Amino acid sequence: MRLQQDQLWKKGEEFIRITRLERFEVAYKTMADLSTKEGEHHVLAKKEFCRMIRGAKLVESEGEGEM
Repeated sequence: MRLQQDQLWKKGEEFIRITRLERFEVAYKTMADLSTKEGEHHVLAKKEFCRMIRGAKLVESEGEGEM
């Protein structure tokens, strides 16, 4: 699985959206509710981010997978 900008992950009751993806760093936003889109912004090293989302499920967007 490759990380991409704007991917949405669900870990437990929390949603995690990748807002900026760089070579060694990931900026992301954690949200409890997708409808309000309110949450906190965080920045982690890519390696730490991958460890954090281990066990999380990728939430597919509506437009994904259509060709």
